[in-house]
Amino acid sequence: MALSREAEFVLRTVEERGIRFVRLWFTDVLGFLKSFDITTQELEGAFSEGMGFDGSSIEGYARIQESDMVAFPDASTFQIIPWKTEAPVARMFCDVFNPDGTPFEGDPRFVLRRQLDRAAELGYRFYVGPELEFFYFRDSAGTEFLDRGGYFDLTPQDVAADYRKRTVGYLEAMGIPVEYVHHEVAPSQHEIDLRYTDALTMADNVMTYRVTVKEVAQEFGIYATFMPKPVAGVAGSGMHTHQSLFEGERNAFFDPNDEYHLSRVAKGYIAGLLRHAPEITLVTNQWVNSYKRLVSGFEAPVYICWARRNRSALVRVPMYKPGKESATRLEYRAPDPACNPYLAFAAMLGAGLAGIEEGVELAPEASNNIYDMTDEERRAAGIERLPEDLFEAIRAAEESKVLRSVLGDHVHEFLMRNKKEEWDAYRSYVTPYELERYLPIL
Repeated sequence: MALSREAEFVLRTVEERGIRFVRLWFTDVLGFLKSFDITTQELEGAFSEGMGFDGSSIEGYARIQESDMVAFPDASTFQIIPWKTEAPVARMFCDVFNPDGTPFEGDPRFVLRRQLDRAAELGYRFYVGPELEFFYFRDSAGTEFLDRGGYFDLTPQDVAADYRKRTVGYLEAMGIPVEYVHHEVAPSQHEIDLRYTDALTMADNVMTYRVTVKEVAQEFGIYATFMPKPVAGVAGSGMHTHQSLFEGERNAFFDPNDEYHLSRVAKGYIAGLLRHAPEITLVTNQWVNSYKRLVSGFEAPVYICWARRNRSALVRVPMYKPGKESATRLEYRAPDPACNPYLAFAAMLGAGLAGIEEGVELAPEASNNIYDMTDEERRAAGIERLPEDLFEAIRAAEESKVLRSVLGDHVHEFLMRNKKEEWDAYRSYVTPYELERYLPIL
């Protein structure tokens, strides 16, 4: 089989740059990055025949009796790893296949590809721009802050500027453009925003971003975490995700004649996201800890509604450049940075496309601060809330035809089993809070 031009480029580059090892990256269903190294002598065979591995040891992949998997590197994702290694090392993301050559349904990259193909059949390309927040701590044993800075604070409060600067340098060296870099709301909390691009590239970029942030922290002798809510009483870390659909070069979300500059496609997409938000929350917020962030009072979305300037809404239509076609987009504020980006992007796209196809009507904009409304006022306005804990999210996801269709039976069923086990372990655990509160008095 003749190699693609991109694969030929990779082969030339590894020879010219003296690269001895290439790391093949892929992701398990829970969103953890997996990797194995091959020598450059194996690279041509990897492009043409793939590299076999044992899928039974990967979360959400195959059972022991059907464990053989084949990883095919995607040459378009080739990048040289910029942080220090003993010898020059590169990496490529892989698509995972069964031995018979069919795509493996448990591969999160395939799950996203399938939804992108669905969008393409309707004439759309899907673009996303996530804003990932994270914390720096003194080490992984606790949550000791490195600073007492706040939103957009500059030195001397922001001691992590050098950490962020090196992270940006590494990301840009790997071809990942960065838009914004700043201190976030909570002490020792930070944000690096990636440049808007197509969803598959962005999912790969998010995986690279997370490992890069952690590598840089390790170089400086500190610890970085994407845990959604590591510290009580301060803001948690989110992954607000800006998104839009394009038809060719035209933004399908833009209508110059609409009062909000939103097209029927955009309104249907937003309506679909709102209708199916409870069902997809298990994917966008997949951990027990995720629901410690989704509480009132810390700018995290709780109530299912949309607005333009109102940051208490689940879906926001940014108004930075009103009336500009290329800037028209929506921001889905529920996801956190510990999700699996492939599945999260697929779930949001699937919910939005369902809204377009079903012709769901968009509810009126929520103009008030939803947190300040009473329960009666919210009910009268038809505003419901997201699942309050992992158990509620599991129940909503389990019955969801939309989510099952997006994920496929294999991934949907694995998530149900895995998350039920996580919830059972959590609810049976006796916490330090309970011992401190009840042991002295009961």
